[in-house]
Amino acid sequence: MRVVLLATYEMGRQPFGLASPAAWLRQAGATVQCQDLSRSRLDREAIRAADLVAFYIPMHTATRIAIQVAKHVKILNPQARLCFYGLYAPMNDRLLRELGAATLLGGEFESGLLQLVRRLQIDLPPSAQQPEAVISLQRQQFQVPDRRDLPPLPVYAQLKIGERSHVAGYTEASRGCKHLCRHCPIVPVYEGRFRIVQKDVVVEDIRRQVAAGAEHVTFGDPDFFNGIGHALPLVRDLHREFPHLTYDVTIKIEHLLRHAEHLTTLRQTGCLMVTSAVESVRDDVLRLLDKGHTRQDFLQALALCRQVGLCFNPTFVAFMPWISLADYIDLLTVIAVQGLVEQVAPIQLAMRLLVPDGSKLLHLPEMCPSLREFDADALSYRWEHPDVRMDGLCAEALQLVQSGAVESASRDKIFERLWRAAHKAAQIPAPPVPAPVVPPARGPIPYLDEPWYC
Repeated sequence: MRVVLLATYEMGRQPFGLASPAAWLRQAGATVQCQDLSRSRLDREAIRAADLVAFYIPMHTATRIAIQVAKHVKILNPQARLCFYGLYAPMNDRLLRELGAATLLGGEFESGLLQLVRRLQIDLPPSAQQPEAVISLQRQQFQVPDRRDLPPLPVYAQLKIGERSHVAGYTEASRGCKHLCRHCPIVPVYEGRFRIVQKDVVVEDIRRQVAAGAEHVTFGDPDFFNGIGHALPLVRDLHREFPHLTYDVTIKIEHLLRHAEHLTTLRQTGCLMVTSAVESVRDDVLRLLDKGHTRQDFLQALALCRQVGLCFNPTFVAFMPWISLADYIDLLTVIAVQGLVEQVAPIQLAMRLLVPDGSKLLHLPEMCPSLREFDADALSYRWEHPDVRMDGLCAEALQLVQSGAVESASRDKIFERLWRAAHKAAQIPAPPVPAPVVPPARGPIPYLDEPWYC
């Protein structure tokens, strides 16, 4: 059985979603090739020889790219079985099956892929309906990810601290999330549940990445504190074995507040950065999104992280139907006043709310007035802002961020351009960007050089 596992985009990370199932399938006797198309070209000969081509689609952008690649794969090998797996597979069921996908797997996909390969190995005739669960949340005994044929870590996103670059690895200690934020793509699949990757598997995966040169590790868990009894022993053990290894995590605002006493443990065990999905600084919008925190909670979490020396990286959805020009300017003002300009990736200030098929936002009455038809090319429902100036500013903000990236403009320079554009859209004079009211962070701000996107 010849299997090709394909990833198209995962924010500059070496894909756990290829390495993990590769270990399972190789152990079952399959010949597996992993291809990360964000770092290498499609191996056409491997595609022509494959019995199964499986696309890993954990993100919106990854899915859009995968759909285009799949069309090419079908031309190269019309007989190959097509599978899509990851968060966005069940959310795009109809479209992917029309494309020719015989199998879709969401949630804990490794066991489903293994079941599929075993079924194909004994050459069972195709069934009208896939026997594997489209969404599986069963608890799995994970295998240590097999990264042998993935591009080396140095070609992926690197940790930047001042002028120095550090090789960064990537792993996952859990999947899913306890929470039900309406705009989150995890919710339609996991529905408030999460699953852990066994500690010994995570430690061995990191051990091997350190041997391959990793000096820093990103934990890709949607919320590292979903299972704090799992997370804290893990980082303590890692720090004992690798005292110079640093890492970063993603943690929900309400968990940062609830478990504030453990932030010191994170810092003492090598954590440099905490990413948190703030999304908005308007309390009514946060309630619509069911985020579980307020503007004041965000400011309190920021202060707590600063007290223990953790760099706080907020993410935002800057453009939503309920955000006015004044609200956007308020968001920029908060970022400036809180001294966060260097800690917010510019793309965060151009992010537009995505409403994919299956999104919980589709059931939100406040969304209905702005909602338009489903755009199959964009894999999202279109929506229009009641103030056309906001849609214009959204397009301009994205252009400013993209052009700033091309010319390698600094984050503060791009921020100034967005500040002026927002005031121009509101037809008011742009005052100077407000000075921070908090002392600036000591030393350079750590960041990964391929910032989060959707």
